[in-house]
Amino acid sequence: MNTAENNIYQFSRGAPEERYIKPEQPRMAELEDGYTKLANELLESLSCCNLTARQFRVMLALIRKTYGFGKKNDRIADSQLAEVSGLSRQNVNKAKKELISMNYIILEDNKIGVNKEVSAWKNQSRDSVSNLKTKNVSNLETDEVSRLETHKRNTLKKKETINTPISPKQKSEPKKQGFDPLAEAIPEWLNSETWRNWVEYRKEIKKQIKTKQTFSGQIKLLTECYELGFSPEEIINKSITNGWQGLFKPKTPYQQANRITQPSRTQEFIPENF
Repeated sequence: MNTAENNIYQFSRGAPEERYIKPEQPRMAELEDGYTKLANELLESLSCCNLTARQFRVMLALIRKTYGFGKKNDRIADSQLAEVSGLSRQNVNKAKKELISMNYIILEDNKIGVNKEVSAWKNQSRDSVSNLKTKNVSNLETDEVSRLETHKRNTLKKKETINTPISPKQKSEPKKQGFDPLAEAIPEWLNSETWRNWVEYRKEIKKQIKTKQTFSGQIKLLTECYELGFSPEEIINKSITNGWQGLFKPKTPYQQANRITQPSRTQEFIPENF
């Protein structure tokens, strides 16, 4: 038999036929119900960006629909974002277009996702603590410290400065220079100016070639393409023109239009009656 404590109901003041209203169960956030894996850099950048409340809600809804399911991007309808953010579909569509123009969201082949290059986000601010905030501290709070305590503190500071030995200045070690892909030897068939353009392009998009392993991998790919008869210069220029971060083999390896004509050996014919 249930006790009175297990059957607590909130009585309504409405119509007589409404006897009681059962209280709502509290909503608890638990990791067991699911969680979203998010990079700290992205979360910190999101916390200091100047977005409107509508844009911020759409941004969080997009993170839930992508990273919440372990995806970088996905085909997400405006109605799905509206369901998570609590906004109307029209307001979601407007805020999404604004976020795309501000480089917060990337649209690729009808798929949307968060732009992980947080340095490209617009309207970010990391304001320093203003002097006005420190001036707002009232004089009454500082006056509460007794003169005796301030005298003791000042005495201790003087003793510390007298007894503390001065440490010798340490010579700063020279900074280690990073990997320079332009200082490495490249094959003779690879145009040096084209390779320089590729290295400078990677610096501009903040994807520098930082290691010997990355350099060797790209030279290996260009070598394979060259042996198949493709022009390495065309492969590099195509990646730069399309804004790609890497180099890719052509999808049609036997297409004659993009192949390099390799020199063929001349055949020597010997007469039969020689």
